[in-house]
Amino acid sequence: MAHLFEPLQLRAITLKNRIVVSPMCEYSSEDGFANDWHLVHLGSRAVGGAGLIITEATAVSPEGRISPQDLGIWKEEHLPMLLRITQFIKSQGAVPGMQLAHAGRKASTCRPWEGHKAVPEDQGGWTVYAPSAIPFNDVYPLPVALTKEGIKKVIQDFATATERAIRAGFEVIELHGAHGYLMHNFLSPLSNQRTDEYGGSFENRIRLAVEITEAVRAVLPPQFPLFMRLSATDWADGGWTPEESVKLASILKEKGVDLIDTSTGGLAAHQKIQVGPLYQVPFAEKIRKEANIPTGAVGMITTPQEAESIIAEGKADLVIMARELLRDPYFPLRAAHDLQYDDMPWPVQYVRAKRTKLK
Repeated sequence: MAHLFEPLQLRAITLKNRIVVSPMCEYSSEDGFANDWHLVHLGSRAVGGAGLIITEATAVSPEGRISPQDLGIWKEEHLPMLLRITQFIKSQGAVPGMQLAHAGRKASTCRPWEGHKAVPEDQGGWTVYAPSAIPFNDVYPLPVALTKEGIKKVIQDFATATERAIRAGFEVIELHGAHGYLMHNFLSPLSNQRTDEYGGSFENRIRLAVEITEAVRAVLPPQFPLFMRLSATDWADGGWTPEESVKLASILKEKGVDLIDTSTGGLAAHQKIQVGPLYQVPFAEKIRKEANIPTGAVGMITTPQEAESIIAEGKADLVIMARELLRDPYFPLRAAHDLQYDDMPWPVQYVRAKRTKLK
């Protein structure tokens, strides 16, 4: 049996295989609403055989959006279309997950194809919040430092969004603590220069991530898993480190997090990333072994053999894929064929196209 196609149980939820559709921003919403694009984008990857389908970064508040076109879950009216999407995902034997996010100092920015820059006020730009008034770079918005009341609101927004996500049919919740967004802003000394209980020491810088985790776990039904996406390193001197990621992962495990989705970077404009095939996998392996918590591996994983090796060699528990699944929504079906795994279920509508193992 190919290890990539072994089921994985997390709490009461069983994933049929280890292939996960990574959260990928589509920048295709209006006022946070999901639409037919999201149904087709997420639904086609469920048809393609992935075990877990995670939405793009979904804003817990309007000010928490990266761009004006981000998906959102800050109001009840967002739920009907999301429920339609989760029902379809489940009908294909996959599990629907939602990544909840607040963009922090990277909020109110244009979509990538419109240029990485701040959204002008006369075009709908809004006030951006972060731990400290330090912009990401000279063309991003200057953030306002969150007050204590503002921090309390963020925590409550995540909890309320979790309750809505469950009512919309999602069965896995992932908290976005990576890529230079709000929780990551608090974690890294490069973006957090507060002098109160939310800044300075490691214990203070992780406080927001821990408090959001506690608030979300308190309202998340116990049968549903909770993930946290972390950038394991800032790839910049003086920033967040892999060792701190291990320490935080151990704490999050005690607070009810079930898996660390292990990415890197995104916080510092001057980051120097050593990019290459599987370049982020060692961070997932380190956290898995040293914090004794399941992990997901990401980053330039493009072939069935690479994905299989990650699971078979115990480097991570899930393979969380993005660009390869944009290129090929049916990658899991192809991977099963390439790895000579004959028991991969196909949609009955597509069975006539299935290629069996050569004798």
